[in-house]
Amino acid sequence: MKDKTRRTVITGMLCALAYTTAVVGRVPMVLFLKYDPKDVVIATGGLLFGPLTALATAVTASLLEMLTVSENGILGCCMNIISSCSFACTAAIIHQKRRTIRGAALSLLCGWGCMVAVMLFWNYLIAPVYMGCSREAVLELMLPAFLPFNLMKGGLNMAVTMLLYRPVTKLAARWDRGVFHN
Repeated sequence: MKDKTRRTVITGMLCALAYTTAVVGRVPMVLFLKYDPKDVVIATGGLLFGPLTALATAVTASLLEMLTVSENGILGCCMNIISSCSFACTAAIIHQKRRTIRGAALSLLCGWGCMVAVMLFWNYLIAPVYMGCSREAVLELMLPAFLPFNLMKGGLNMAVTMLLYRPVTKLAARWDRGVFHN
């Protein structure tokens, strides 16, 4: 299979897997915030194939989620894309420079920190519109609700992605060597 076709097929499979994990693994947390593990799939794809794969997977999975199972509409879709990309694309960009297990850990740690900071900013901007309340009310929710949720979400996504990193990279290397080809 040609490399471009192979990458397109793999990206499509990652999109389907990310969407499936978002639908099946959705767990309500606090207020309207729900955790789903789709960022694990998006980040893993980004670490293996680069930030454009992470971006394509995040946008596609979030759009599919909005059209099928989300009650949050376009605002929720935008927030999903921003959250996923700030985590996975940041990790993928940094990982391109250091393609080792330590590089993956560092890149995911940076992605986690970026996602927390970015989502606090965007929650401050968007949550008043979404929740129909004042910015002051949202500001009061930053420490007890938004910060812990984003720390937990990013930390969990980072930990699970790190657990999958080595087995998935070994599998990808076997695929590249032609072990799975006829």
